[in-house]
Amino acid sequence: MLAKSTHFFAGLQWLFFMFANTVVIPLTIGTAFDLSAVEVASALQRSFIYTGVACIFQAFFGHKYPLMEGQSGLWWGAILSLSASASSAGISVSELGGGIAIGIIISGLLVMILGALGIGNLLQRLFTPVVMSTVLFLLACQLIVMFTKGMLGLTTGGEIQLPTAGLSLFLIVLTVWLNLKGPKALRNFSILIGIVVGWIIYAVFFPSTGTTEHVTTKLFNLFPWGRPTFSLGLIMLAVITGLVNTTNTIASVKGVELLLKTTTSDSQYRNSFVLTGMNSVVSGLFGIVPYAPYVSSLGFLQSTMLFERMPMIIGAVLFTILGLVPPLSHLFSTLPISVGYAVLFVAYLQLFSGALSNLEGIKFNQKTIYRIAAPVLVGIAIMNIPADMFASIPLLIRPLLSSGMLMGIILAVIMENMINWEKLEQETKMGVLQQLPESRQPYSERVRHYSNNGH
Repeated sequence: MLAKSTHFFAGLQWLFFMFANTVVIPLTIGTAFDLSAVEVASALQRSFIYTGVACIFQAFFGHKYPLMEGQSGLWWGAILSLSASASSAGISVSELGGGIAIGIIISGLLVMILGALGIGNLLQRLFTPVVMSTVLFLLACQLIVMFTKGMLGLTTGGEIQLPTAGLSLFLIVLTVWLNLKGPKALRNFSILIGIVVGWIIYAVFFPSTGTTEHVTTKLFNLFPWGRPTFSLGLIMLAVITGLVNTTNTIASVKGVELLLKTTTSDSQYRNSFVLTGMNSVVSGLFGIVPYAPYVSSLGFLQSTMLFERMPMIIGAVLFTILGLVPPLSHLFSTLPISVGYAVLFVAYLQLFSGALSNLEGIKFNQKTIYRIAAPVLVGIAIMNIPADMFASIPLLIRPLLSSGMLMGIILAVIMENMINWEKLEQETKMGVLQQLPESRQPYSERVRHYSNNGH
C-alpha cells in the first residue's frame, strides 16, 4: 500500500501525465477549424475540466481502474484528417465541424446503448493476446515517433534544435537512472522529478521573450466547431470511428488486468462503455475530441509502479481545478512540450514490455510468424506514408485507411478469427519431424509411426 503522505506527490505525477497528453489536442483542433484565440483558450479549459471529471467517473463508476480517460488519439486523427480534406470536398470547415459534432453525439448514444447491452463480451473474444500485442506494439511506435519529434524540437521548425535535443537527452538519462538506480524513495516519482527538473532548467536557460495574452474564456459555448448540420456520410464515419474507438477500452482494461492480477466483471465493462459514450455526447456538444481509456496509461503505471486508484483520482481532481482557475492554466501552459515528451518517452517504452508479455507461451515458426508480423509491420508501413498521399482515397473511408494503428488492429482481429493458427503450428511441426532422419525423431514419434504402419 502507498503511504498516505505520498498520495499527493503521486497525484501530482498523474496531473503532469494528464496535462502532457491533453494540451496539444485542443490547440491542433483550434487550428484545424480556424477558431479564435478565445475559443482555443476555452477549449483548453474545457478539456482540462472534463478530462479530470471523466477520469473520476471511470474510477468510481466505470471500470474502476487507475487508467486515464482522455481524448482519443483515434478520434483526434480522424477529425484532423477530415478537416484537412474540407476544401477538396467542397465544404467549409465550420460546416464540416457542425456535421462531425452531430456524428459524434449519435456515435456516443450508440456506444452507450451497445455498452449497456454487453458489447464488451464480443470485444473481449476478439481481443486475443496476439491482438493485444499488436495494439501495444503499434501504439508504442506511434507515440515514440511523435514524442521523438517533440523532444528534438521538430514541432516548431523543420530542423533539429540542438539545445532542445540536448536537454531532452539529459532528461531521458535522468529518468532512466532514477527508474533503475535511483534511491528507492524516488524511483516511483521519476516522471514527476524529470518534469520538474526539466521545467526549471528550461526556464533558466531558455527564457521566453514573448508574453502570452490573457483572454476571457467561454466555458459553455455549444457547438464551437460550427452550426450543427446533418450529413449522412459524416454520421456513418463517426459511428464507425466510435465503434472502433471502443477497442481502447478493451485494450487498456485487459492490459491493466495483467498488472493488477485481477479480473474485470461484465458490469465494469458495461459501465465503462456507457460512460465513454456519455463522454462522447458531451464532447460533441462542447467541441472536445471524444474520450476513451488511454492504453498508454499502462506504460505510465509500469514506469512508476504505483497501481492504486487514489493517486490517479487526486491527479484528476487537480486537473479539474487547473481548468477552473485560469491563472493556473496559464502557468501550466508554460511547461515546454519538449520536456513533457522527453520524460513520457521513457514511460512509453514500457508499452513494449506489455506487448512482449502478451506473447509469452506462444511459439512462432515460418508460417505462424505472419500472425504477429503482418499486422504490426503493415501498421508501421501505413504510419510512415505521408497523410497527403491518401488524397485519392474517398473521404468517407480515408481516416480509416490512413490510420496505421487502426488498420493493423483490424488485420490482427481478422487473421486471429479467420485462421486456425494452432492447426498450422501442428502441421508445420509434423512436417519438420517427417523431414528428420528416423534416428533423430523423438521416441514417441517413432512409436506412433510404427503403430500406424502395423508394426
